[in-house]
Order: sequence, then structure tokens, then C-alpha cells
Amino acid sequence: MNIYLRELIANRKSIIIWSVSMVLLIVMGMSEQSALSESGSSMADMLNNMPKSIKALMGGGAFDTSTAIGYYSMIHMYLILMTTIHAVMIGAGIISKEEQDKTFEFLMAKPVSRFNIVSSKLLAAFTNVLIFNLVTLVTSIVLIGSSFMGDVVKLMLGMFLLQILFLSIGAFLAAYKSKSATGLGTGILLITFFLSIIIDMVDHITFLKYLTPFKYFDAKTLIIDAGFNPVLVLLTLGLTSVLTYFTFKFYNNRDLGH
Repeated sequence: MNIYLRELIANRKSIIIWSVSMVLLIVMGMSEQSALSESGSSMADMLNNMPKSIKALMGGGAFDTSTAIGYYSMIHMYLILMTTIHAVMIGAGIISKEEQDKTFEFLMAKPVSRFNIVSSKLLAAFTNVLIFNLVTLVTSIVLIGSSFMGDVVKLMLGMFLLQILFLSIGAFLAAYKSKSATGLGTGILLITFFLSIIIDMVDHITFLKYLTPFKYFDAKTLIIDAGFNPVLVLLTLGLTSVLTYFTFKFYNNRDLGH
């Protein structure tokens, strides 16, 4: 069995659990929005009366949460957090697991180069990330309605760019320093995520948005503001490419026996 299929099979339970969790999260979120709309409650009024710090934790308070797409956009930051955590974990885990599990000798005995090993593993990780994104997309459209499909697709494209970026971060860290890759990757992710929230709280530090990918493709930027910024798209793809290059380089140079 080739490495790509082997990795897909090895991660099948994981992607099922993550996908089911995402579906449940979206269902609960949109059910709450539906219940509030039917009861006549106005979350928009509630948000307007909340402190700025609470608004930031709830997506910035920039949307009309009485509408399905507005409420979805508010919770979207947490959907992104979930998908990027999955991405960085699978990126780190899929590269480092043979070394951590002490099964590298089995892999090295295969008549394949390290380049092919990394390529197959990254392709399998990419497939898992894509599946997770598509599950999120389909669930979102079903629950929000096809009339908002354009906005949802835009949000999912932004999410996917962040997923492949954090996938590459996890893989790079695993190739460079296997044992602590997952922890380091998750730490970087959480620091940049909370930085994006702090930026929403404090107006005069908006220039720091370039330090956190979570501000590149947030719902407010994609739906209310100018949409995709070509510079930030290229920056994301550039960082992903550089990290992927060094993943191959470091993995090829590693002594997997130590």
C-alpha cells in the first residue's frame, strides 16, 4: 500500500471525529440564532450594549446578528480556530509520527526516497484539510441557506488559506524539531489568534494585523470591507511555500534514528 493511502486510512477516524464535531458546532450555533430570532430577541442590541472586549470575543460586533449570515459571521472566528488547530496538528503529527513511535525503520525500508515520503504525507494531510473544509462548507450552506452561498464560499476560501498555512507550520516544525512540534505549532496558533482579538479591542494597534494571519481573512474583512487583499493572499501562499520547502529540506537532513 502506498504511503498516501496508508496515511489517509490511519487518519480516517480522526477526520470523522473532527468533521462531526464541526457539524455539531455549526448546528448548535445556528439553532441558537434561529431560537433568538423566533423569540423576538435582538442580539444586535445586546452586542451594542456590551463592552468592546466582549464584542471582540464574539467576532467584533460588526454584523447584524439577527440575520443568519450575520450570526454565522460572528461565530466564524471560532470555526477558523477549530480548523486551523486541526491543520497544525495533522501537519505536525503526520511528519513526526514514525520518529515518535519508533517505527521509522519500517518506513525507511521502503524503496522510496525521503522526498516521496514527505510528498505523500503532505498530500494526505492536505486531503484531510480539504475534506474538513468541504464538510464545513456544505454544512454551512445547508443551515444558512443557498441565498448566502457567495458569502459562505468566500469565508471558506479564506479559511482554507489559513488551514494550509498552519498545516505547513506544523509540518515545518515537525521536520525541524519533531518532539515538540505539536505544542509549538499550537502555541504559535493561539498566540496569533489572541493577538487578533486584542487588535479588535485596541484601536491604535491595528498595524499589528500583519503579524497575525487570523486578521488576513476574517469575516469582517471578507464580507463587509474590501474582500480578499491580493497582497495578503500572496503573503500567505508565499509563507506556505517557504515553510513547505524547508520541511523537505530539514526532513531530508534529519537523522531519524536519534
